[in-house]
Amino acid sequence: MSTTTSGGSRSEQAAGPREIWFVTGSQGLYGQDVLDQVAEQSRQVAERLQASGALPVGLSWRPVVTSVDAVHRLALEANADPSCVGVVAWMHTFSPARMWIRGLDALQTPLLHLHTQANESLPWSTIDMDFMNLNQAAHGDREFGYVQTRMGVVRKTVVGHASDAHVTSRLSAWARAALAWHESRSLTVARFGDTMRDVAVTEGDRTEAQWRWGVRVNAYAVDDVVRAVADVSDADVDPLVAEYEDCYDVVDELRKGGDRHDSLRYAARQELALRRLLDQVGARAFTTNFEDLAGLRQLPGLAVQRLMADGYGFGGEGDWKTSALLRMLKVAGAGLAGGTSFMEDYTYHFGPGEPLSLGAHMLEVCPSIAAERPRVEIHPLGIGDREDPVRLVFDAAPGRALVSSLVDLGDRFRVVANEVEVVAPPEPLPHLPVGRAVWRPEPDLRTSAECWIVAGGSHHTVLSTQLDAEVLTDLARIARCELALIDADTRPHRFEQELRWNEAYHRLVR
Repeated sequence: MSTTTSGGSRSEQAAGPREIWFVTGSQGLYGQDVLDQVAEQSRQVAERLQASGALPVGLSWRPVVTSVDAVHRLALEANADPSCVGVVAWMHTFSPARMWIRGLDALQTPLLHLHTQANESLPWSTIDMDFMNLNQAAHGDREFGYVQTRMGVVRKTVVGHASDAHVTSRLSAWARAALAWHESRSLTVARFGDTMRDVAVTEGDRTEAQWRWGVRVNAYAVDDVVRAVADVSDADVDPLVAEYEDCYDVVDELRKGGDRHDSLRYAARQELALRRLLDQVGARAFTTNFEDLAGLRQLPGLAVQRLMADGYGFGGEGDWKTSALLRMLKVAGAGLAGGTSFMEDYTYHFGPGEPLSLGAHMLEVCPSIAAERPRVEIHPLGIGDREDPVRLVFDAAPGRALVSSLVDLGDRFRVVANEVEVVAPPEPLPHLPVGRAVWRPEPDLRTSAECWIVAGGSHHTVLSTQLDAEVLTDLARIARCELALIDADTRPHRFEQELRWNEAYHRLVR
């Protein structure tokens, strides 16, 4: 079975190993014996963090740096090493922060400042000045913090002992955001067809996106897909259809010998064709548009769903921003329970009872969020003017989730996000044959929808039951992108004020 439900896919595995560098700052004021102790304790802290099992990537210890040249050299090496996704810095003793200016100015890799110390508790009965001189991160990290603030260095600061689960949890969130950022710097989105006619929010400045995010958005003809589908052989289709029947509950009419088995085989041709095209152009995200299908017999449904389950980003109606964000969050969530999917707030339940949002799309919802084994079904589609498309049908698994959207405001990008609780549908949905999710938005549906609309959030979103708001906050910080977060504490008046403050801030920064 090639499909995964946790984001760890063939698409991610092909990217190669990634790691975080752990660097410690000090200086030679107290002699070589102290520096030897610094190095040993630094190794122990790095090993403790790695042994926690919380980090999504390896932690690579680096020799202690004690000079301007050493810091600068390390920054350049981090920038140049394709395996390095971020740098964790700790000032074990006292590292005069002016020695870091040149290196911090050169560093282009995400930075986390870990304010910790080797010992969790103080040895009250034996503490002396030798101990104080060695263990003065409270001194060195504040000096380091000042210079970062003075220079406007974008970083995350985490405080606590390396054995503290809170510390490793926050470090893990940042590492996942750093992985997403690393992915965005080389991400290509393939657009098969244009955007939906007259729709505004799916548009955007692709030049700005490549500059700010690193994301390249390239257009390809739908006829390329048509030709690729035609080139798929029956010998390639046979094992994939067998895989469908092994992985999912396939309705009888689509199974071998069924009246509509050919439709399932055509869906398999679409999947194989799209995989080959995406591999050929080096794209890990893509879009389609039901208004631009050329000679395709079906709107790709099952194919898109399975590609998403394998880690590819996707956006409907040419929505390349959602496609790119989905790919980034797939990478960030790799290995975690749950899933991450293309989604859309489709319609509301205002009452009676608890107000809820019903999310779905025409076909393209990722089975990584499914509560149970999906069913492969075929039904008419009232738009697209093509044959009935094959799709996976399921309900999303209940649990905490995050809904997010990337929008272009003309002078900057904004990420709009809402913390939600996915719930089981209050009643069965026998006549809605798509992947679907029902959720309760924080703090409530009325406030959530009002704030989302005021913030300009898209109707297309990424729904993740793998990630929380901290990862998205860290990613927005690394990308220097505005984040408008709607959570349990959000109040419309205050939220609108924050948007105005953000607008002023980001325009001043530009």
